[in-house]
Amino acid sequence: MSRGDAGRRRVVVTGMGCVSPLGRDLATTWAGAAAGASGVRPLARFDASGLPARIAAECPETIELHAVPAKESRRLDRSMRLALAAAEEAIADAGLDRAPDRDRVGVAIGTSIGGIETILTGQEVLREHGPRRLSPFMVPMSLGNMASGYVSMLWRLRGPIQCPVGACATGAQAIGAALHMIERGDADAVVAGGTDAAILPVVVAAFAAMRALSTRNDEPERASRPFDADRDGFVMGEGAGVLVLEAAEHAERRGARARAVLLGFGEAADAAHPASPAEDGGGARLAMERALADAGLAPAQVDYLNAHATATPAGDRTEAAAVRAVFGSHAERLAVSATKSMTGHLLGAAGAVEAILCVRALETGLLPPTINLELVDPECALDHVAHKARERSLEIALSNAFGFGGVNASLLLGRGD
Repeated sequence: MSRGDAGRRRVVVTGMGCVSPLGRDLATTWAGAAAGASGVRPLARFDASGLPARIAAECPETIELHAVPAKESRRLDRSMRLALAAAEEAIADAGLDRAPDRDRVGVAIGTSIGGIETILTGQEVLREHGPRRLSPFMVPMSLGNMASGYVSMLWRLRGPIQCPVGACATGAQAIGAALHMIERGDADAVVAGGTDAAILPVVVAAFAAMRALSTRNDEPERASRPFDADRDGFVMGEGAGVLVLEAAEHAERRGARARAVLLGFGEAADAAHPASPAEDGGGARLAMERALADAGLAPAQVDYLNAHATATPAGDRTEAAAVRAVFGSHAERLAVSATKSMTGHLLGAAGAVEAILCVRALETGLLPPTINLELVDPECALDHVAHKARERSLEIALSNAFGFGGVNASLLLGRGD
C-alpha cells in the first residue's frame, strides 16, 4: 500500500528551522545556499595547526535561545543549543507554540555523536581537578536523547519521544520515524530532525586518520567538491535542522499552512562494510526504490535530487551509480544538487537540513547549486546543478542520506499546495 492510498494519513510539513555554516536561521541558510556561498573556513574554535585537516564548516559561535534562561543555556552541550535554536524557529514557524493540546505532539531529534564536547570537557576537569569538580549536569547534558528531551520539556510536548541514531543518515531517519508515528496514529504532529556539533580536535583527527577528510587547507572554500574528479574527502561541519510534521487534517483544523507534503520514506542496509559504501550501491538503490514504492510514484515523476554526496571518492561514485540504476534514462533529466559543497558535512544533522533545502526548492522553484564542480568525474555523470542556482518549477524532490554502518535513507517531498 502506498501513502497515496485511502486509509493512510497524509503528512505535511508545517514548520522548519535550522542553524548551519551558512547562517543562524533558515532565511540566512537558504540565502547562502541559493547564492552558492561556501560555509567552509579555516578552523577557528581551536588550534588545528597540528592536524592534517585544518578547515571546517562551523556555525556562528554564539547561538541565542529565547526559550532557555541564559544560565541554563550555558550548561547545554553545543549540539543541544543548535537543536533548540532550530526547534524554536520550526515551532514558531508552524504556530505549534500556540497549539492548546500538546498530548499528541511527539519529538524525534536524532544525533550521530551526541554530547561529545561535554564528555571531553568532563574528562579534562577530572584529570586536572579531580572528581569533586565534575558538574552534576554532565550526564544529562551528554546524553544523545536530551535534545529531544529538552524540546519536549520546554514546549510541554507529551507525545512519543525518540532519538534515532543512524550516523550521517540520522536526520532523515528521524523524519522517517516521525512519519511512522503519525501514520500509526501515535501522534498528530512531531517535531523532527537532527543535530551534531563534533568539530573537536579528537574527532577531526579521527576522521583524518581514516583519510576521509579533505586536506585542501589553503583553499577552504574550494575544498568540498562533491562529484568532482579532484575531490579528496569531506569537510567537517556542524548544525541542526528541525521540521514540524503533522497529519494534514490536524494542520487544517488549526489553520496551519502546508509548506510541503512528505510523500514517502525508504531505508535499507548495505550489509557490506562499517565505513565504506557497498561497491554496487545496492543499499542506496534499495532505499530510493522503497521511498518511491512508499509514495506510489514512478521514477520519472521525481524532478530533483539533493544527493548525499559527501565528496569522498567511493561515496559519490556509488551514489551516482545507484541513481542511474533507479532512474534509468530519466537520470539524464533529474536535476541533482550536492549542497554539502556549501555546508560541509553536518553529520547527523545533514539529512534534516538537506530535506529543508528540498522544501525551499519546492517552494521557490530555485535549485541550489553544487559549487566547486569544475570537472565532473565520468563515473558521476548526472544532470548536475553546477556553480549557480537553476530556476525550475518542481513538483517532487528526493533527499538522500547515507551513513557509516551501511545505513541508507531516502525521503520524497512534494509541493505543499
